[in-house]
Amino acid sequence: MKLIFVSGGVISGLGKGITASSIGRLLESRGIRVSAIKVDPYLNVDAGTMNPYEHGEVYVLDDGGEVDLDLGNYERFMDLHLTRDHNITTGKVYRTVIENERRGEYLGKTVQIIPHVTDEIKRRITSVARDSGADVVIVELGGTVGDMESMPFLEAARQLGRDLGREENVMFVHTTLVPIMGSVGEEKTKPTQHSVKELMSIGIRPDIIVCRCSEPITDSARAKIAMFCDVPEEAVISTPDARTTYEVPLNLERQGVADLIIDRMRLRPMTSRRDMSSWEGLVDRIVDPVREVRIALVGKYTSLADSYLSHLEAFTHAGAARRCRIRTVFVDSDRLTSEDPAEVLSGVDGIIVPGGFGTRGVEGMLAAARYARENKVPFLGVCLGFQIATIEFCRDVLGLEKANSTEFDPRTPDPVVCIMDEQRGISEMGATMRLGAQDVVVAEGSKAHALYGSALISERHRHRYEVNPNYIDRIEAAGWRFTGRSDCGTRMEIGELEGHPYFVASQFHPEFKSRPQRPSPLHQGLVDAALKN
Repeated sequence: MKLIFVSGGVISGLGKGITASSIGRLLESRGIRVSAIKVDPYLNVDAGTMNPYEHGEVYVLDDGGEVDLDLGNYERFMDLHLTRDHNITTGKVYRTVIENERRGEYLGKTVQIIPHVTDEIKRRITSVARDSGADVVIVELGGTVGDMESMPFLEAARQLGRDLGREENVMFVHTTLVPIMGSVGEEKTKPTQHSVKELMSIGIRPDIIVCRCSEPITDSARAKIAMFCDVPEEAVISTPDARTTYEVPLNLERQGVADLIIDRMRLRPMTSRRDMSSWEGLVDRIVDPVREVRIALVGKYTSLADSYLSHLEAFTHAGAARRCRIRTVFVDSDRLTSEDPAEVLSGVDGIIVPGGFGTRGVEGMLAAARYARENKVPFLGVCLGFQIATIEFCRDVLGLEKANSTEFDPRTPDPVVCIMDEQRGISEMGATMRLGAQDVVVAEGSKAHALYGSALISERHRHRYEVNPNYIDRIEAAGWRFTGRSDCGTRMEIGELEGHPYFVASQFHPEFKSRPQRPSPLHQGLVDAALKN
């Protein structure tokens, strides 16, 4: 069992997740099997009940796990299919320890952080690592060194280094900040020195230090960090601002990070030469596009881009496939309740309405769907966006003026979107929605069938409400066709508007399975239609 722990210091948001993902990408290019674990020190059991403004988007896995968005980076960079067990939280750990204590499994001992909590953390990490069948498992330690809530996880990591062998089975990669101060552009290494000192006071000496800086660090700064932090100069890695996050693996490769890890951990790669040609081609298409389109993202959480991270990545993938830059225009849906949609949206080539919960901004989303439908603007609705497109169609085409979802108006006379039968009576919020991958049958001859190239697909879900089966015949007769269905045809999954160049919506989240070399088909369809618009 070989583990690489990735920690962070100084400030949050330094890119531990991208660093971990990039290391995994490089090792995979040498034929080494990898997997990844994200440790989140918050007390939530999972990310499912978090507002997107708190922690970015909630990423959903095939098994229905609602997890941190960094697992999305792992899946995209390393082309993995992870499970909920690959996201370890304080909430999960403490719940298990307390349940064990209640069952008497500690034989009357006083339950403490060490050894009981740290042992549970170690058990979870080693269990996932063993079951993954990977040669190396990369473990990202959330938070920053010095945070109170991170201490048990850092201690568990230290113990695993001792248990498994620091000589070749465990490595520590530490990401830090090297700010540039003043008009002369002087690099400051002191934050990195203090961060490493804090890490070493816990008993962990980093093997590699990844330095985040706006510019490549100088040789003198590298030598200074190496001396004061007790690492070889070649283990001080510079990660300046990149043109795209997909460029980071190439930067690490140029500095020999994969070779450092392979030599240190005595790995046996299938090839001594890297195979990053397809990745290099991807980066080239992203950073050197020949065309550009503007896509309006009309949503409720637009002041934080990470709320829609997987959509943005899916557009990057779809744009790269056409050597096209996607300019995402964030439009707060509340704006469209008071402003003319034509004035706000007239300059865009396509519109997407993504998922969300609650009544705020819904009327603005309906206005965006109406504008796209009436003006033949390419449109994609996802999850809530699928329900919005259905409600708008029922109001303005079927003439059901008060049509609505029972989520927004429980007393609506025309509940064209209603809560699913299995969701009735559920009181707990966490992990109780319809979650994870479900098979969807796609009608031949539909746009979705042409995009997917298959009549049977599997996509990930996260919802409680669905199109009301009692209205389906009337809706389809008027031109809003449900071309994708699940659960023996009883649950509507994909809608397509007849006579429109591209007006498609899905109950599932296609963005979660988008990959750099395999873009989400529905996002690709929107980009292609926008290029023709």
